[in-house]
Amino acid sequence: MHAFDLPQAPLHPLNLPWLENARVEAAILRLDLIDPLISGNKWFKLRHHLQQATASNAPGLISLGGNHSNHLHALAAAGKRFGFATAGLLRGHAQDTPTVRDLQALGMQLHWLGYGGYRARNQPGFWQPWQARYPGWQCIPEGGGGLAGAQGCALILQQARAQLAALGWADYDAWWLAAGTGTTLAGLVLAEEGRHAVHGALAVPRDHGVAQVLTELAGRQGYQLHDACRGGFGKFDDELLAFIADCERHTGVPLEALYTGKALLALRQQVEAGLFAPGTRLIVVHTGGLQGRRGYL
Repeated sequence: MHAFDLPQAPLHPLNLPWLENARVEAAILRLDLIDPLISGNKWFKLRHHLQQATASNAPGLISLGGNHSNHLHALAAAGKRFGFATAGLLRGHAQDTPTVRDLQALGMQLHWLGYGGYRARNQPGFWQPWQARYPGWQCIPEGGGGLAGAQGCALILQQARAQLAALGWADYDAWWLAAGTGTTLAGLVLAEEGRHAVHGALAVPRDHGVAQVLTELAGRQGYQLHDACRGGFGKFDDELLAFIADCERHTGVPLEALYTGKALLALRQQVEAGLFAPGTRLIVVHTGGLQGRRGYL
């Protein structure tokens, strides 16, 4: 097994009353269980970036995120495990959070950009001073995005298909997952090549770049986007938290409020609105991110 080969995520039946009432079958792909630190969809996003860094003999990895960033958390852990130095460019001003403490413990060098400095991350020339400061390092887009991230996420398809027979399924009808940068969604769209629909529950506002990522990386149809942001990036409310608690009681599956929790609530709304016909079979992706719960629990 190669160092960057992906552990198998289990595919479990997802039994919830509102799915059963609508006679919609669902199974949840538990990416949150693949690794205690490089968890969820983050390993898939990072896989090709890590391979590129190894091929180019890059001494380190540098990327961006917030003070609860699942991406930076996974990147720091990957650097520690695979022998890369790491640096993180963080949104806002220095804060002490459980995630930040983990980043420091894992050896990541932190640079706080403020809010204006972070907004400039998509401007031409943003990376030039950092490439000068960290020559030869692998620069990884926010969230592990870009074509390399999407190509890694395309491998999620294989993980689910390998376990369909164990569920008693010959096939499935569609995917359902949270979308942030849109990288995981783009990877599944690329891998599916139009065979099955991919539904993205937008956990961020539409101007966050999701549609742009899909246009640039996929440039094709076969997906639908559904609003699930509940007021903005990183926003959640009492209704969502109560819904998550209820889902956890029924399933025993731990959820977080920024991505998979929002995606499941949006799925319930669409199921109750009749989007899916009785007998539909859905694969729901648990994208991980459970370490981020420490920021609000």
